[in-house]
Amino acid sequence: MSTSRAMDATGAEDTAPNTMMETDLNAVDNNKQDRVNNMNSVEPVKIEIIWSIVLFFVFGHLSAIYGLYLMFTSTKLLTTFYGICSWILSGLGVTAGLHRLWSHKSYKAKLPLRFILMLMSTMAFENHIYEWCMDHRIHHKYTDTNSDPHNAKRGFFFSHIGWLVVRRHPDYYDKCLKIDMSDLKKDPIVMYQKKFYIPLLLLFCFIIPTIVPVYFWDETYVNAFFTSTMLRYIFTLNMTWLVNSAAHIWGKRPYDESINPSENLSVSLGALGEGWHNYHHVFPWDYKAAELGNYRANLTTAFIDFFSLIGWAYDMKVVSNDMVLKRANRTGDGSHPDGSHPDGDGIWGWDDSNISIEDRKLTTVINKKDD
Repeated sequence: MSTSRAMDATGAEDTAPNTMMETDLNAVDNNKQDRVNNMNSVEPVKIEIIWSIVLFFVFGHLSAIYGLYLMFTSTKLLTTFYGICSWILSGLGVTAGLHRLWSHKSYKAKLPLRFILMLMSTMAFENHIYEWCMDHRIHHKYTDTNSDPHNAKRGFFFSHIGWLVVRRHPDYYDKCLKIDMSDLKKDPIVMYQKKFYIPLLLLFCFIIPTIVPVYFWDETYVNAFFTSTMLRYIFTLNMTWLVNSAAHIWGKRPYDESINPSENLSVSLGALGEGWHNYHHVFPWDYKAAELGNYRANLTTAFIDFFSLIGWAYDMKVVSNDMVLKRANRTGDGSHPDGSHPDGDGIWGWDDSNISIEDRKLTTVINKKDD
């Protein structure tokens, strides 16, 4: 998740060796060691607090607490329901849009759906698409190292919110110049939002959510602003942040026990399906972001599947059961019905050059179409 300073980067690709064949264990080990050597610099961690962002989050959380109080004392029930619907819409903008579509390219979306997801993600106000995805791709390539913007090894508070209120580690800026962002630079929806992000976020995150209850059912401005706007906004932020913090600390690791990301049902409920995090870090190109045969705690998958029925979502990548079981057996912690043992990959999504040919061949693409 990202709510930080906007920063451009070149489209140059990472120069790490592209040796990630599942069947070549020596190559996997070599690649893992190469990543460890390059990701943990001797540059000491320096804490430089950005007080303007601290004040913004303090005001935001105090406003949300007041909104919660108003929700139980004076806010109309319809306003509360509207706030919940706004949370789901903005959350899906993050999960189905920023995360699974633009960061990982786990499926493709036609222009109308991309435009809708852009507006929904703008309502969430977690930074514009381009930088959110750059942060997230770096997070996957260099998970829990100094290059990772929300390195969970620096503690729960840092990975939850602290990373947003301090200057980034120098290793992060180095990786910004190397991570491949060329696909997003070619997307007109992404570039449009990046250019007009401030007026768009003011309109869709704060102004419209406040005006709608006042105009349509005579809610007070105070109730509308603090309940349907600020409480909804801060709640959405924290649900996203829990994926960075709680889902990197607590839970089982059935697919790869050597990495911190974990399977966490509670986070999945709050983050609309993004808490199956050990699976997701091992198979980030799977559009379900989970090994689930249904929509249990994964509303985002149901959302994408709905739009696939009308043809707006297509080329949805799915990892086969054979590939999942093979990986669980080789690197999991044993909590999967068939899994155990350690070895991590660093892959940001579908077009990452480190995906092996074997993994590509074993990936199923649903509703495939030619662009």
